[in-house]
Amino acid sequence: MRAFREAVEAGDLDAAEALLAEDVVFTSPVVHKPYPGKAITAAILHAVAEVFEDFRYVREMSDPSGREHALVFTARVGDRELTGCDFLRVNEKGLIDDFMVMVRPLSGARALAEAMGARFEQIAKEAEARSA
Repeated sequence: MRAFREAVEAGDLDAAEALLAEDVVFTSPVVHKPYPGKAITAAILHAVAEVFEDFRYVREMSDPSGREHALVFTARVGDRELTGCDFLRVNEKGLIDDFMVMVRPLSGARALAEAMGARFEQIAKEAEARSA
């Protein structure tokens, strides 16, 4: 999904957020349960933008229907390098309704879990404010 990729690469998280459907479901690489809703997904995106350093997309793949996309990225969390993939599905309006992230290696996933866990209270407050 070129528009999402370009927004993230430009650091324009408001533009990235505008591409999320209200009923988007975010599946984290480090938390078992998915997070439903645009507000929490947007809050997570903002927090992860603070956590990731040297983030860049390195590959983009799409299915022939144009509804399923995979954006492969590299980043650092502290001294841990990681590779990940954003799996995006868009609805009939072209908005992201399913957003799943996977990362490797395990040491990078652990570093990400720690950094995001430390921000979870802030993420929850931001999501609540966005919902209001």
